[in-house]
Amino acid sequence: MAHLGRLLVPLAALVLLLWAVPGAHGRRSNVRVLTDENWTSLLEGEWMIEFYAPWCPACQNLQPEWESFAEWGEDLEVKVAKVDVTEQTGLSGRFIITALPSIYHCKDGEFRRYLGPRTKKDFINFVSEKEWKNVEPVSSWFGPSSVLMTTMSALFQLSVYIRTSHSYFVHDLGLPAWGSYLVFAFATVLSGLMLGLFMIFVADCFCPSKRRKPQQQPPKKPSPEFSQPLKKVEEEQEADEEDVSEEDTENKEGASKDTPLSGIRQRCVGPSLATDNS
Repeated sequence: MAHLGRLLVPLAALVLLLWAVPGAHGRRSNVRVLTDENWTSLLEGEWMIEFYAPWCPACQNLQPEWESFAEWGEDLEVKVAKVDVTEQTGLSGRFIITALPSIYHCKDGEFRRYLGPRTKKDFINFVSEKEWKNVEPVSSWFGPSSVLMTTMSALFQLSVYIRTSHSYFVHDLGLPAWGSYLVFAFATVLSGLMLGLFMIFVADCFCPSKRRKPQQQPPKKPSPEFSQPLKKVEEEQEADEEDVSEEDTENKEGASKDTPLSGIRQRCVGPSLATDNS
């Protein structure tokens, strides 16, 4: 019995130790994890989001303060979240993350960049005192839900896919680097051709080409090349007729003026001739 009692004491201590250690180190974090699939939950309510990378020293120093701030999230009615940019490249593209760590505040779909001190107290004051109202919000053109940022997110994801595929071709399949580049070049040309055919098909569906029907030819009209000389000839004839009519009128007027003068002359000449005869 004494020997059995000596064995139970270490076993009980070991069980207590194993039960206590997970409780101390496996405490549930209040920081939510955002991904490319559930990021739309940011558009409702109030959020504080941290963008970090595991290899970043500044991000590692910020983690204790961020975890402590998350414990106040329920009292402040704010949700505290984080995004690993090495895993969620689509989200990093939506927010154009160029520095780590980056912190954003979101209130009902309106985003603001946090640029203040990075301590738990400053985070709490920023939310409780509503200091975020003094910060200019991000333009709707550059919001994470805009078409522009959605396209940017797709480009970021495409770049990661290309890099992963290149490493697969080179390291796993043993292709040379130029062979991998040749594969991507062929895929680019093929995708361009397919996209062009698709655009032509869509354009033909929305704007179908009309079949031309044979049109009846209208009666031929004199071409302008021939009509212009005819017009000139007619105009010249009309001008000549006008000139002739003007000359006739002048001649008639002159004749009417000459008739009385000739009568006077005859009268004057007549008596003189009579005197000479006598």
